[in-house]
Amino acid sequence: MKKRWPLILIGILIILLGFAYVTRDQSKQGESITAVGSTALQPLVEAAGEEYSKVNPGIFVNVQGGGSGTGLSQIQSGAVSIGNSDLFASEQTGIDEKKLTDNRVAVIGITPILNKKAGIKNLTTKQLQAIFTGKVTNWQQVGGRNQKIVIVNRTQGSGTRVTFEKRGLNKARSIASQEQDSSGTTRQIVATTPGAISYVSFSYINDTISVPTLNGIKPTNKNVTTNKWQIWSYEHLYTQKNTDKVTKRFIKYVLSSHVQDELVPQLGYIPIKDMQVERLE
Repeated sequence: MKKRWPLILIGILIILLGFAYVTRDQSKQGESITAVGSTALQPLVEAAGEEYSKVNPGIFVNVQGGGSGTGLSQIQSGAVSIGNSDLFASEQTGIDEKKLTDNRVAVIGITPILNKKAGIKNLTTKQLQAIFTGKVTNWQQVGGRNQKIVIVNRTQGSGTRVTFEKRGLNKARSIASQEQDSSGTTRQIVATTPGAISYVSFSYINDTISVPTLNGIKPTNKNVTTNKWQIWSYEHLYTQKNTDKVTKRFIKYVLSSHVQDELVPQLGYIPIKDMQVERLE
């Protein structure tokens, strides 16, 4: 019996080590990051999250839309890990920016989009403002076809809407119209509704809609970097000041050279290092 004790102790030690390993592995599998907010930023965070999970097994990045306002209110309340926003926290009513950490991860251009049958190739800022304020109601009034204009807006909590009204309409407020909280849905409605007009980030441009020049200037990333195209915003990943290490590591990954040099431009965003101008709000 005495000879068996060493073997028994070794067996117990092996069991305990195995239990500790399994417990540690299970704790890793339970780690997750929830990012909520801007649908303009959603494609980048989703793509970065998928890549991050591949190289960090057991960590899941859950990304949801809802608009910048939702992202900022959710992160301020501590309900999520990250608040995705096209806006500075200071631009959103009811948000205390001092309680949050701002991580600027990219820049995005925003452009008006039209149904292809509108017959419009260029608009002026004055015409765009007249359309969204209801002074112009038919495309024929601005050189297009005899077709009633249908305005499709983003919801009030949308950072894309705030930026568009601030930079594209010279702070004019759009008239009441149907509202959508998703960039993808907005594009789909414009593509299938005769006379429709709205606005989306560059990353949502495709051949189903028409994209006019504005004052003769094309909506391109190059023109954004010099502020020649002025309808653009920073893309922010907001966290609370005392955020957890798992979230900090993910944001560090999004800011890494791999994501910034490859994924960001690949998805239609602009690396912040390429900007030749800076905005404080």
